[in-house]
Amino acid sequence: MQYLQRQLVSQVHSRLLLQLRYLSAAATGGSSAPKVKLLIDGEFKDSASDQWINVTNPATQEVVSLLPQTTADEFDAAVQAAKDAFPAWRNTPVPTRTRVMLKFQELIRANWDELAECVTTEQGKTFQDAKGDVFRGLEVVEAACGIAPLLMGETVENVASGIDCYTIRQPVGVCAGICPFNFPAMVPLWMYPMAVTAGNTFVLKPSERDPGASLILADLAMQAGLPKGVLNIVHGTHDVVNRILDHPDIAAVSFVGGDAAGRHIYSRAAATGKRVQVNMGAKNHAVVMPDADEDTTVKALTGACFGAAGQRCMAVSAAVFVGGFDRWRGPLLAAAKTLKVNGGFEPDADVGPMITSDAKARCEKLIQSGMDQGAECILDGRGVEVRGYEKGNFVGPTILAKVQPHMDCYKQEIFGPVLSCLEVDTLDDAIALVNANPYGNGTAIFTDSGSAARRFQHDIQVGMVGINVPIPVPLPMFSFTGWRGSFCGDLHIYGRAGVQFYTQPKTVTAKWTMPSGSFAATSVRIPGLDKVGA
Repeated sequence: MQYLQRQLVSQVHSRLLLQLRYLSAAATGGSSAPKVKLLIDGEFKDSASDQWINVTNPATQEVVSLLPQTTADEFDAAVQAAKDAFPAWRNTPVPTRTRVMLKFQELIRANWDELAECVTTEQGKTFQDAKGDVFRGLEVVEAACGIAPLLMGETVENVASGIDCYTIRQPVGVCAGICPFNFPAMVPLWMYPMAVTAGNTFVLKPSERDPGASLILADLAMQAGLPKGVLNIVHGTHDVVNRILDHPDIAAVSFVGGDAAGRHIYSRAAATGKRVQVNMGAKNHAVVMPDADEDTTVKALTGACFGAAGQRCMAVSAAVFVGGFDRWRGPLLAAAKTLKVNGGFEPDADVGPMITSDAKARCEKLIQSGMDQGAECILDGRGVEVRGYEKGNFVGPTILAKVQPHMDCYKQEIFGPVLSCLEVDTLDDAIALVNANPYGNGTAIFTDSGSAARRFQHDIQVGMVGINVPIPVPLPMFSFTGWRGSFCGDLHIYGRAGVQFYTQPKTVTAKWTMPSGSFAATSVRIPGLDKVGA
């Protein structure tokens, strides 16, 4: 049954991609896998590259497609297409641009399942998780439909006699986005819908691990009316990233991904004068107070830690139990044991595979390192066997108790289905522990005490806080506001800050000479104002 289901999904995946014109049926190097195309100036084009990367299904190791390392000429052509499209697109009325987004969100909804199938095939997450991946991106497209109020400037009349001063917001030009593997639909939609609706053009580099959703979405955007050249897609790894950072015609760069890449991207892009927003790693803590509701808290912890195989930057990877762990050990262990590890298309799947065998090996190494340094592994997900998916990159839910802050399993972002459990005596101790960690992406507190929650939200040095909410990712009327080691830049992604990132203010001071003798031209000094220097 599993084999037949996998074959059906693979056939649907290939047929969908070919139908949408962004895969070539031609093979490279004897492989039967199709080749992923580039999107340049409104056309899906075959790459002339002689370097190709396997896009692999992490549950089966099947090569889904072959992705090119974009050549220098192809990259330059993509940027030039965006540059050429910019003047006409920035002059397109805002209501027209938003109507493209209105149609785009309609098409995403119509192709929701197909997009989710592509995500599960290439990334591995369960089908329901993949549908959520698409939906969270769709919400940003919907927000882009209402961008007009965020583009409004400010006016002060009569800053001096007969002189008005006002600001307008204008697009910055050609923007670029560099995406991670873990949310192949959501993260691209965090970036270019806001950017292009604000009047910019865009060059997108999807993750080399799972490019399919980005290309499907791009095809839908063009069907919605996005003109050629407004959105372009290039593929590759380090060399292509560096071309984005160095190209003089790219004005702004958005990135979501790991620490090392993020720091490199921020420093190199900023050195060339680009605007940069870099969203990096995390160690997200859930603080559990003694008065927290047991059932709600346990369900929240297991879902937030083990869902998506722990491969999300807002996953709860550390639980801090105020007053001790003993009360929570049994219920948490029981809940985690009920989760089913399986291929993402299986109806009973709760936890899918990790993205690569290297990611799996790193996760397992950090589990062992925690045990070697004194942690107690009360649930070990290493070596899990998944029938029908024996080659998959699976790690089952894992719980480490007695974790201390000096341990590698705590200090490093595991990015896998592993929960590190720490114990403290007081809420003060919990706040100090969280604030001592270099990351500042997300955190949560579980409590029935309003005063404890109020104090936590005020004193915690983390950018996104949940109160009885395990993964407090803001809806797109707000922004994704990571702090400290989780973010570089000053304007966050999507929301009001995202629009400000993709636009720049221009301040105009205007004086118009009125006809002689007109009422407006008459200057009348109000008695007494000479005392204030008027």
